Amino acid sequence: MRTIDYRSEYNKLLTPEIIGLLTRIHEQKGQQLLYTETHKDSLTELLDIAKIQSTEASNRIEGIITTEARLKQLVMDKTTPQNRNEQEIMGYRDVLNTIHENYDYIPFRPNILLQLHRDLYKFNGPSSGGTFKNSDNVIAEIQPDGSQSVRFQPVSAWETPGAIDTLCNVAGDALRDETMDPLLLIPMVILDFLCIHPFNDGNGRMSRLLTLLLLYQSGYLVGKYISVEKVIADTKENYYETLQMSSSGWHEGTNDYRPFVQYTLGTIVAAYREFFSRVDLLIDRGLTKTERVAAIIKEHLGKITKAEIVAQCPDISEITIQRALAELVKNDDIKKHGGGRYTYYTWNEENPGSENRPLLEVQTLRNRRVGKERKSAIEE
Repeated sequence: MRTIDYRSEYNKLLTPEIIGLLTRIHEQKGQQLLYTETHKDSLTELLDIAKIQSTEASNRIEGIITTEARLKQLVMDKTTPQNRNEQEIMGYRDVLNTIHENYDYIPFRPNILLQLHRDLYKFNGPSSGGTFKNSDNVIAEIQPDGSQSVRFQPVSAWETPGAIDTLCNVAGDALRDETMDPLLLIPMVILDFLCIHPFNDGNGRMSRLLTLLLLYQSGYLVGKYISVEKVIADTKENYYETLQMSSSGWHEGTNDYRPFVQYTLGTIVAAYREFFSRVDLLIDRGLTKTERVAAIIKEHLGKITKAEIVAQCPDISEITIQRALAELVKNDDIKKHGGGRYTYYTWNEENPGSENRPLLEVQTLRNRRVGKERKSAIEE
């Protein structure tokens, strides 16, 4: 088992790109604290949406899926699982809830990791989770012809308990060191966890749950309101690419943490950006429903589907959203692409017409309001 020394690796991460991301996240953290203090009641909707999206996205990355209707019922505890996929979805939901509600009381220790893994598989039977792997495993890649190639050889089964014990001790000491930023330490810890690959199954989902746990314990709570797992799922190719880049040479202690650290910080920045966008829409109830739909599309990078818009507007019926989309298409404010279940929408950047002006005016008023709130908070 290689030696883990985060102090020696820390300064290598201080590149201009990573420092820029750190600066943005530190600023966003302060802004989020202001939002959560002044608009606490408005954020309940975001909590429920994030739980659904996080449970869906983290399981989808591993090929564990169910229908959208079943997913919502499972997350809201309104039904029982009907198959193995749904059993694992329910388990993820429960561990996610545990972390959301008790993160301050969950130490990063081997026995706690085993308990969380046990709960991840508690609907699959008593022998499915809660123990370290009993045989060596590999991280494989399926080639276009159907064959498999080994991408990474994790720590052997007999070394795993000792490796996890070392990881927890070193990580705990580093995270308590106030001279090191936890935002840089957390991705390194998660990369090492994935390289150890301590369980027969569920390592990827555990890594994402542990990412949230460590972020929450460090004061970065955006994952409670915006699904960090969905950001990862939507950029899955980059996730696996940076994971492979940073794990190369891991056993020899020559790996480069920077790609995975930079990717992780980028997902946090994206989650915060989405948080502020959604909160603005929630607290700006003066907007018409069509204007809210328009604002969501305008502020979304790239294409967006009706289902994604519905998820962001739980208080607006799907029929009303469909009417708003039709009106926006008719006015040439947005573009409609594809058809049927493959339909998606994009903002029409080529049309600076009159329909855009109300949105700009709303944004101006919103910026003024946020500025006043920040000034008031500083004065207090």
